[in-house]
Amino acid sequence: MATYRPSLQRGHAQHGWLDSYHTFSFADFHDPKWMEFSTLRVINEDVVAPGMGFGMHPHRDMEIITWVLAGRLHHKDSLGNSADIVPGEFQRMTAGTGIVHSEFNPSSTEPVHLLQIWLQPNRRGLPPGYAQQAFPLDRGFRTLGSHDGRAGSLMLNSDAALSVARLAAGESAPLPVQPGRRAWIQVAKGAVRCGSHTLTQGDGLALEPGEGGALTASEASEVLVFDLP
Repeated sequence: MATYRPSLQRGHAQHGWLDSYHTFSFADFHDPKWMEFSTLRVINEDVVAPGMGFGMHPHRDMEIITWVLAGRLHHKDSLGNSADIVPGEFQRMTAGTGIVHSEFNPSSTEPVHLLQIWLQPNRRGLPPGYAQQAFPLDRGFRTLGSHDGRAGSLMLNSDAALSVARLAAGESAPLPVQPGRRAWIQVAKGAVRCGSHTLTQGDGLALEPGEGGALTASEASEVLVFDLP
């Protein structure tokens, strides 16, 4: 049976320069009912104030995905990568045996709004790595990352595939989930219907194998869909 995760029941941390909502347990927010879903461990929705950000900090043994919804985020890491991430660009960082990175809003006037996602890797001890790719901001579903690099997506070191749907009001699209797999739907913008559930910005929905169907937008929407074991 599909499990609804309302936006307003997420964990919330307000640090002045950072306004953050946690779909799953993270940092000081702990909810034993919402630790993870399959290989999906973290979905944090962050708004970072102009000129502010996260200083250099370490990660290990996790696939970390950044998806910017509005604004610009500057990334720098211990592998020597330094790049801005803007809407339509998908960033994957393989923490592996250890990586240190920072994330900073380079604008002096505009906040940056982003989703940061953590996926459990296929195995521990992978070499750290980084990849970033731009995807067209067109309508319909597009696969951003997958374990097999399908449809021109970035490779993920995790048993997962991540797609984004951009739908106009009244538009519908079938969920891109393989038979026998679970799915997580996260509404980044707008409002959609999936089965008996109406989801708005920040809401999530967990689907078990055999559940699914289609998304129908009631307004212009951007939705992330995870295909999971």
